[in-house]
Parts: sequence; structure tokens; C-alpha cells
Amino acid sequence: CIIAAINTNKSKDVCGYPLSIFFIVVNEFCERFSYYGMRAVLVLYFKYFLQWDEDLATSIYHTFVALCYLTPILGAIVADSWLGKFKTIVYLSIVYTIGQVAMAVSAVHDITDSNRDGTPDNMTFHVALSMVGLFLIALGTGGIKPCVAAFGGDQFSEHQDKQRRTFFSVFYLCINGGSLLSTIITPILRGQECGIYSQQKCYSLAFGVPAALMVVALVVFIVGSGMYYKAEPEGNIMLDVCKCIGFAINNRYRHRSNQYPRRQHWMDWAEEKYDKLLIAQIKMVLKVLFLYIPLPMFWTLFDQKGSRWTLQATTMNGYFGKLVIQPDQMQIFNPILILTLVPIMDSVIYPLIKKCGFNFTPLKRMTVGMFLAAMAFVCAALVQVEIDKTLPVFPSASQSQLKLLNMGSSAVTVNLPGNESLTLNAAQYYSFLAIFSFLMIRTKFSLLSGSQSCEYIKDFGFGGSYTFFIPSTFVFGPDCQDSITVVEDIEPNSVHMALQIPQYFFITAGEVMFSVTGLEFSYSQAPSNMKAVLQAGWLFTVAIGNFIVLIVAEIAKLPNKWAEYVLFASLLVLVCIIFSTMAYFYTYIDPSEIEDQFSKKVDEDEDDKDKREKAEIKMVRRDSAESYDDSYKQSNM
Repeated sequence: CIIAAINTNKSKDVCGYPLSIFFIVVNEFCERFSYYGMRAVLVLYFKYFLQWDEDLATSIYHTFVALCYLTPILGAIVADSWLGKFKTIVYLSIVYTIGQVAMAVSAVHDITDSNRDGTPDNMTFHVALSMVGLFLIALGTGGIKPCVAAFGGDQFSEHQDKQRRTFFSVFYLCINGGSLLSTIITPILRGQECGIYSQQKCYSLAFGVPAALMVVALVVFIVGSGMYYKAEPEGNIMLDVCKCIGFAINNRYRHRSNQYPRRQHWMDWAEEKYDKLLIAQIKMVLKVLFLYIPLPMFWTLFDQKGSRWTLQATTMNGYFGKLVIQPDQMQIFNPILILTLVPIMDSVIYPLIKKCGFNFTPLKRMTVGMFLAAMAFVCAALVQVEIDKTLPVFPSASQSQLKLLNMGSSAVTVNLPGNESLTLNAAQYYSFLAIFSFLMIRTKFSLLSGSQSCEYIKDFGFGGSYTFFIPSTFVFGPDCQDSITVVEDIEPNSVHMALQIPQYFFITAGEVMFSVTGLEFSYSQAPSNMKAVLQAGWLFTVAIGNFIVLIVAEIAKLPNKWAEYVLFASLLVLVCIIFSTMAYFYTYIDPSEIEDQFSKKVDEDEDDKDKREKAEIKMVRRDSAESYDDSYKQSNM
């Protein structure tokens, strides 16, 4: 989608800004809240509600993210070539909303819980509905992604350049604001317990609130319909680029024989049909797209903060003083650090490096950003090593576990084959059984017998497993809780979640240096009418990066998670070296100068054509005059 600079704006101005953009800003905030809120708890929904293993949960998560970054290409083509931006946003937002509602419904366990034990009896229904919902969400969020910002830019008149720049700053602030708030709120909602017949973790509420926000986003956007400037579809430049490239390849193949003279560039084979300026612009774009080839590996690591890193946090201690952080809330450090690091980089780090005399070009910044992302995964590997030291040892396929409880009033001696004799005192246990959970909650138990009651309060640690033993001699009274024996089957997680902060810092610093700089570099090296093509190419690298997660994870099959983190870090370092080599040989260009040269050449060609036409006219006139003289002489004779 290309931002129009001139429009016939029907919206009234408020403080120098079109009133219509306020509806667009609110729409964007609600939509981003909806998307990031749903995505924050998605991998835990896969693991704990659908009961998938971590590998399958990670694979489906990254497949969904990849689709979210493939569909923007489709959305841009539909908006620019067929429906226009407004209708595209409305129609795909409806699809988006239906997908969010489907996700919320799929998380209601009571729908198929016929025996009311808190576990769905027909898991196929929930899996199918959630997959349909995720597909519709990917289609909706990706389809409107390239249209909303451009549609907002369309609302400004030619003399409102300053206001337009401010709008884009506020627009992207809303993206980060929606991401930050949703990442804090939806994990809290997920941690609540809800249900009709049985109380379980409330994934339906965690998905339902983002669905409600998407409904609000759609309604707000439609309410402002009468104020919007709606540009008519003018065709999509990506289609023209693809047709031109396709013609060049086909024409080159038809003239592959040695009898045809070689041309300087393979795109020159399109000169028979397409304008030379368009061909030159495509050459500039292809030069940048060639640099995109190594970039997907960065996104392979970056997007795992929502999958592998969240799952890693489930095995850690989330106590921050009196504050309890849920595993999926650790992602809030990303938007917080983005809002902090972007101004620091722009106003402090980059100017300081420049003053030191170092030419820190955009491609060098991107290389450093890739290296920082690799360091983030090295940190994740070190954290995982510490976690592995504290995890319980579960039995293998050839082993079993046993728990012994002495509920009598006297000691008991137990003899097990291959083991020493074990004496269990009264109201004592010996455990070989491990039960794992990741939540930490302060729980209040109430033991009731007629009108008598006994309250018992216990703090559960992250990852801990406990057995409560109530003896037959239990008596209600003010000190009744003293007679309850608590057994810690598995120690709570002792590795603190704060150890994840360094890896979030490195990955976010890498994102700022890689992503922000990469987009800036791409736009500076592309012709003005080809920026949509580069945006599509950039989003495509994100999609490919998420597919790489699936490929590497399936091929590697590493038994230890820390080894998988080291593998991804090593691959990115290798790609970083390749990219730095490509960047070394890259020559920066000024697309506007090249376009001006073609424009001047076209003007000169037109001047030459005019001169030739004038000369031909004079020639015709002279020939006509000479012909007239000859005929006149002949008549006289």
C-alpha cells in the first residue's frame, strides 16, 4: 500500500490533525492489544490445555507466526488492485474477529467435559476449532498490516507533512503500547480459574478479552467511515514487478543461444516490452533483496522468545519480592526495552560512535544486531544449564516410581526387593512419585465437617509438588493446622526468572540495531515507488525465519534444550559472517539520482525526437516547394 500525499479530505481538523485519524489510532491500539494478548498465552494454551508436548507446541506456534507475515503480501495486492484500503481493512477485520472468537470458544473446557472432571473429553473439537481460529487470525492480522498505516497517511493533505510524521510516531507508539499492556494483562487473566461445572485455568477469558478488543477496533473504525478519504485502487506495483521479472527470465530463456549478443544485466532482456526506468528501479530493488537472503536466521532466534523462552520460564521461580510474575509475562521486557533503547541508541550511542570517528554504516549496525541476538541465545543456554541441575529425575521407560504413606498410628517397616529396609513412622511418607506443575499461588484450604472448619494456608512454589497428609487423629480447633503434615515431593523451582533479563536485553538491543536500521536502510536504497515491494520482502524474511525453527528443530532432535540454544546461536554467528561479507562488497546508491538521470535522458530523447520531427517537416516543405517549382516550369514549357 502506497501512502497518497494529496487527497480531498472530508474530515474536520482538530488541532491541525484530521479528525478521522483518531479513529485509526484507536483501532490500531485495540488490534495490537488483541493480537499480542492472544499470542502471549498461545504456547501455554497448546501445552497445558491441548496437552501437546513442547516440540509440537513450538512448531504450531511458529507456523502461525509465519502465516501472519505471509498474508500481508496478499492484503497489499487486494487493497491496491481490487477493494481499496478501507474495504480491505473492514472485511479482513471481520475475519480477524471471527478467528478471535473461535479461539475463545475453543478454550472453554466445559463444552465437551461431559463427566465434569475439568478435562475436555473430545479434544479433537478444541484442536480443530483453535486451528480454524488461528488461520482466520493470521489472514486478518496479516491482511490489514500493510493497509492501516498507509490508510492513515492518506488522510493528510499535502501541506500537513509535519502532522503526518507525528501521526506515524503516535501510530507506532500505539503498537508498542498495545503489546506492552496485553502482555501484562492476558497472562493474569489466564491465571484465573473459571468454568461452569469445574474450575480450571481461564484460557477462555485470556482469549475472550482480546476478541472483545478486536470487536471494539472494528466498530471504532467503521464509525469513522464518513470522515475518511478513501483512495481508489490504482494497481499494485508488486504485480508489475513480478510481470517484468517474469518476462525478462522468459525472454532470456528464449534467446539462450550463443547467436544472440549478451546483455549487461539479465533484467535488460525486458527492454523489448518494459520501460527502461522501471527496469532500472527493479535492478535497485533486487540488489537490496539479495542482501535479504541471510536475514531470516535473525527472526528464527528472535521469535522464539514467545515459544521456547516462555516454556523455559515455566521451570523458573517467578517471585520478585511480593510481586509474582507469570512465565508468559516475561515477554513484557521486550516492549519496555524497545521504548527505552530506541531513543538511547538514536540520541546517545550512534552519535557517540560517530564522534569517535567510526563509520557505523547501517549494514554494520545490522551485523552487530545479529551478533547480539546470538549472544542472547548463549545466555539462554547458560540459564538452561542451571535449570537442568534443579529439575527432578523422572523414570525411564524401564523404571517405575512408588509412593509409600503410613496412615497408621505406629511405625511400619517396608522391605522392597533390591532396596534396603525402610521404616516409616506414623503419619510419614516416602515418595518415589513426582507430580509437576508450573504455577505458584497462595492457596487457602478449608476443611469442613458439619459446622466445624479448619483453615490451612500454603504458598506453592513454581514447579513444586506437594502431598498433604491428614491423620486419623485430626481434631478441629484453633491449632488444627498443626496436625496436617505437608510433604514436598518436588522442590519448587530455584532458578530465578530474573536470569532471563540479560537474554531479553540482548535480543531487544539486537532488534533495535537490526530491524529498525534494516528498514531504514532498505527504504533509503529503494526507489520511491518500490517501497511496498521491499516491505513485502522484509515481512517475507520474518515468515521464512519462523519456518526455519520448524526445520532445524525437526532435523536436529537434540535431547538437551541448552544444546539447541547453542545450535541456533552458532547458526546465526555463521550467517552473521556471511552477511558481513556481503555487506562489505555492497555499494550504497542514491535511487533519486539514478531516476533523475533516466528522466533527463528521456527529456533529451524527446528533445532529439522533436528536432528530428522539425527537420523532417522542413525537409518535406522544401521537397514540396521544389516539386512545385518543377511542375510550374513543366507547365510553362
